[in-house]
Amino acid sequence: MSDQPTLDPIRSALLGQVESSGIKHGYFTRLGGVSDGIYSGLNIGVGSNDDQELVLENRRRVAGWMGVDSDSLLTAYQIHSPDVIIVREPFSGARPKADAIVTDRAGIAIGATTADCGPVLFADAEARVIGAAHAGWKGAFTGVLENTIAAMESLGAKRERIAAALGPSISAANYEVGAEFVARFVDADSSNAHYFTPSTTPGHSMFDLNGYTVDRLAKAGVAVEGLGRCTYAEEDLFYSYRRSTHRKEADYGRQISAIVLEDI
Repeated sequence: MSDQPTLDPIRSALLGQVESSGIKHGYFTRLGGVSDGIYSGLNIGVGSNDDQELVLENRRRVAGWMGVDSDSLLTAYQIHSPDVIIVREPFSGARPKADAIVTDRAGIAIGATTADCGPVLFADAEARVIGAAHAGWKGAFTGVLENTIAAMESLGAKRERIAAALGPSISAANYEVGAEFVARFVDADSSNAHYFTPSTTPGHSMFDLNGYTVDRLAKAGVAVEGLGRCTYAEEDLFYSYRRSTHRKEADYGRQISAIVLEDI
């Protein structure tokens, strides 16, 4: 496994503007890993049923690209919550349950693992504070994005300086939902109706999770970019929970999006 290929994660132009401040990021695809079968590629999902030795090797490769050791690539036990943790050292013991991580310490790579949900990476280059959030519909709806920004502010960031980029997630063209789902959003805010368009299935709609997420970030007062990549449609590059469900596959892989403060 020493002759590993060079990983080539997708980059955000917005976050690329802070690279000179020693902030490195990447939205990793499934390319460049050692898993096979339905997990073929760079599956970093420790919660998947993939061979965990292969998962650990995939995570080691990501950590190497980020410039840290494996223990310093941190992902939480994600539970579709609005909960955020602040970290300043590698985890000891079990991973904490949360859906976003924030740090101001160099050498700690923080990430979000996804398979249709939206990975959002945040950076305030001046304060040198970064964040990574797992924003599925439930997390976005209940405030994980805003809570991540607030946690960054508690470490000295200012929201007017924060750049946030939404990575690959399921597009509206492939995200069909039922009437109860629509009602939940519209009952909370009638303006949410514009994130839904009629489906070909009676009583169902297509949900624009990407648009919803980007708009919530913009309303929170940060600079935002959406990469516009669909996990469901781009099978060669991304794992997708919904695609695997439609195919009645036994499980699915996860990709990672990560960000790190480098020593300067």
